[in-house]
Amino acid sequence: MGKGIWTLSVTRDFSSSHQLRNYGGKCERMHGHNFGVEVSVEGERLDEKVQYLMDFKELKNLTDDVLGELDHRHLNELEAFRDLNPSSENIAMHIYKQLSPRLPEHVRLASVSVSEKESSKATYREV
Repeated sequence: MGKGIWTLSVTRDFSSSHQLRNYGGKCERMHGHNFGVEVSVEGERLDEKVQYLMDFKELKNLTDDVLGELDHRHLNELEAFRDLNPSSENIAMHIYKQLSPRLPEHVRLASVSVSEKESSKATYREV
């Protein structure tokens, strides 16, 4: 029998403006989005007392802390995106890098997805 892994996912959102440098189209002009974010974490063992991987509320709060740094900001003005284009791909990577060290020791970040609208999303994970 294989080893089990639990995966938890939460969805959050934030609103920001950005400009895609070198795009060559209208997205090179400043515009805004209500970005959707999906965070998935995983682990092989549950908390002994409560028997969960982690509290959904804690995962939402940790994610909200990271997104609070992006919310209602012009992303191009943030240090993280001064040289890095604030594309959905790079926003997902940024959220991943900021959130990963904040998680409990027995939980690892599986992926972060960012969408500018429901029909399209970019996902970042590390292998």
